[in-house]
Amino acid sequence: MTITQLEYLVAVANCGSFSLASEKCFVTQPSLSMQVKNLEEELGVILLDRSKKPVIPTEAGKIVIQNAKETIRAYNYIREAVNELKHEIAGTLRLAVIPTVAPYLLHRFIPNFVAKYPHVELQIKEMVTSDIVRALDRDELDAAVLAGGTCPDHIIEEELFDDRFYAYVSVNHPLYERTNVRIEDIDVKSLLLLSEGHCLRDQILELCQARKRVGANYIFESGSLETLMRIVDNTSAMTIIPEMAADFVPASHRNQIKTLAKGATSRKIAIAVRRTYVKRSLVNALKESILSVKSNA
Repeated sequence: MTITQLEYLVAVANCGSFSLASEKCFVTQPSLSMQVKNLEEELGVILLDRSKKPVIPTEAGKIVIQNAKETIRAYNYIREAVNELKHEIAGTLRLAVIPTVAPYLLHRFIPNFVAKYPHVELQIKEMVTSDIVRALDRDELDAAVLAGGTCPDHIIEEELFDDRFYAYVSVNHPLYERTNVRIEDIDVKSLLLLSEGHCLRDQILELCQARKRVGANYIFESGSLETLMRIVDNTSAMTIIPEMAADFVPASHRNQIKTLAKGATSRKIAIAVRRTYVKRSLVNALKESILSVKSNA
C-alpha cells in the first residue's frame, strides 16, 4: 500500500470517473487503474463499483477512503513540519480565487510570491464559492481567496481586507449627475447583475433588499464584471462593482463611478481553509504576500 495508491483512490471517488481522476493526477488512465486494482488485491476487497456511472465506492471502499484521506493529510503534515523545522517554505499550494477577485488581485501578488518562494508550486483555479467549498471538503484545495461570510462553519475564514462597493452608472442614467448614490434610490429595473452562483450577486441583492418583481426592458446577467460595465457604457443601466474593480476603470470612465452613501456597502475579502488544514506556512506566506500588495496600493 502506497500514498500514491491512496491518492488515486480518493481522486476516483471525488471525480466519479477513472478518466477524470487520471487527468487530475496527471497520469495515464491505465496506470491509475492498475494502481487502484493493486490496492484492491492487496486488501482483498473491491473498493469501487465500476458498474455505476459515476463510479461509486463500495461499503468497504467508503471505509478505506475515509481513512485514506486522514492518511494523506498526515503524510502532508509530516512534510510541512519538516519544512518548518528547516525554516523552508516549500511544497505545492492549491489555491482557488473567486472570479470577482481573480482579475484584480492575482497579477499583483503572484510575481513577488514566486520570486520570494521559489520552492513553492502555486496551482491556481478560478472558481465560484459553492465549487470552492466542495473542493475544500474533498481536499482538492489547500486554500481559497473569497468573500468573507460565505462559507459554512467547518471552513475557517481569515479576513484580509475590506472591499467597498461602488455604483457604476451609465451617462444616460438618472443617477449619473449624483456624486453619492443612496441605496434606496437604486431602481432595480436598471440594475445589471452577475449570474447566479457568484456570491457578489447575492451580496448586492441583499444590499438592495432583493430584486423586486418589476418589469424591465431587458434583464442581463453575466459571469464577468467587465462585461456588465461594457453593457452599462452602452445603455442607460447601472451595476454595482467592488473597489478592486473600480481601481481598473479607465480614466475616461471614472466619472461613472459613484460612491454609495450608506448601508452595508463593502465586502470582506478572506482566505478560507479547512479546519484540519496542514499547510500553515504556505498559507501564511500567501496571506503576507497579498497584504503586502494591498498595503502598497
